[in-house]
Amino acid sequence: MRNEKYKLGELLEQTFVTNSNLEFGINDVRGMTITKQIIPTKANMKNTELSKFIIVQPYDFIYNPRTHGKKIGLGYNDTDESFIISWNNIAFHIKPKVKKIILPDYLFLYFNRAEWDREACYRSWGSSTEVFSWDDMCDMEIDLPSVSIQKKYVDVCNAMITNQRTSERKFKDLNTVINANIEEFKHTAPRVAVGTLLEEVDVRNKDGKINNVQGININKEFMPSVANLSGTDLTKYKVVSKNQFAYSAMQTGRDECIRIALFQENRPVIISPAYSVLQVNDDSALAEYIMLWFSRKESDRYGWFISDSSIRASLELQRFFEIELPLPPLPKQEAVVNFYKARHLIQRNAEKMGDMLKDICPVLVKGALGEGEQ
Repeated sequence: MRNEKYKLGELLEQTFVTNSNLEFGINDVRGMTITKQIIPTKANMKNTELSKFIIVQPYDFIYNPRTHGKKIGLGYNDTDESFIISWNNIAFHIKPKVKKIILPDYLFLYFNRAEWDREACYRSWGSSTEVFSWDDMCDMEIDLPSVSIQKKYVDVCNAMITNQRTSERKFKDLNTVINANIEEFKHTAPRVAVGTLLEEVDVRNKDGKINNVQGININKEFMPSVANLSGTDLTKYKVVSKNQFAYSAMQTGRDECIRIALFQENRPVIISPAYSVLQVNDDSALAEYIMLWFSRKESDRYGWFISDSSIRASLELQRFFEIELPLPPLPKQEAVVNFYKARHLIQRNAEKMGDMLKDICPVLVKGALGEGEQ
């Protein structure tokens, strides 16, 4: 059976069931992202009237008709639970009478392609705010292979999603273990000033051999520098080697974040002279354990609390060195660091899987359509 062409309006219908009985509360409000994910709402829901919010049941879709120029915010409820969305958004599902010719999971694959976003944005209209209306959605066309072919390619995608969600669960479990250990250390281990564990080093890129310029972000990760480096003398930049820290004193209060990152690659990089480079100078401490301590939100809040009153609310290096952290014996540090390393590895694998999922949707749809034409 060859592919069949349909208007989306032939396959889809809006859902208007509202939360009139207030069955769902603030914790049940969801939104969607331009990466096609459903997330807890970021809006301030205090004193919001929820009775007009739309109930989204399993296998329903939602989208935000206000575009972002290049992508449409959209999501698919592939869970067994219902939730609610603002009445400003649109909820829809596959018409009952056509469920035998299109799978909701395959439709979501179809929506997850950059080609669909481009067409949807092309059909949008407006001046300051572009709108992709329900009528515009219904007017779009879709080629459908048989349900058996759809299922074949959906199964491939769902296997990857299962692996990603398994990784996410492992990540959460390891977080629980790590946090439990840290809480124990807080109350049992002796406290030591950071300045007795770390020392500042200043090695410059004098020969200019290193041109990989990095910075650090509020997620405490190294990242390629976003500064304009045209004409910059990189021989004045500081070298960061494996197991050394980069530290920035600036904007700790503004971002409520201590900007520190541990470099763990084999090949050195360089950073701006405005940063400090630190390394462990005490055999009783592991660099990864120190990084783990400063990865906590509690540490960030304390750093914000003790930063100065300048416009940038800086946490100068000497003040940072005065912060105390609990230092358990090395075997206990090593144990929690092993959990930390496992968590980092799982996180990276989950991120890679997420990137693969973004790339694979158009490939799967193309494969399904190609097989349907044979």
